[in-house]
Amino acid sequence: MNTREIASEYRLSHWAGVLQERNASGLSIKEFCKTAGLRECVYYYWQRKLREATCEALVSRATYEDTDSDKNLVPSGWTVCEAAGSTTKEKPVTIEIGGIRVFAETDTAPELLVKVCRALKSLC
Repeated sequence: MNTREIASEYRLSHWAGVLQERNASGLSIKEFCKTAGLRECVYYYWQRKLREATCEALVSRATYEDTDSDKNLVPSGWTVCEAAGSTTKEKPVTIEIGGIRVFAETDTAPELLVKVCRALKSLC
């Protein structure tokens, strides 16, 4: 790992802490940035960078994991729920983690949902 990569990891780590602090504060992003002396555009920039880095890590990790295993489809601490009967007009599923909502249609790949939930959980 070179100096540039180390500096990048340090910045991502720092901003992950800032985002977690904002989440724990219960303040809106606008209020948090004002009290912390941050510009909102900087906050959103690092939020995007963290999401991109998390997604890249998930993709690289997924190539080494066995995606056929049920164990990998359900994050630890989560429960698998089966729907009691289906209707012809199925509604999308809503998942909320740390104040972020994800809407998934019934044909969304379960592996994709797991990856998105893990990424969001790591940011919370």
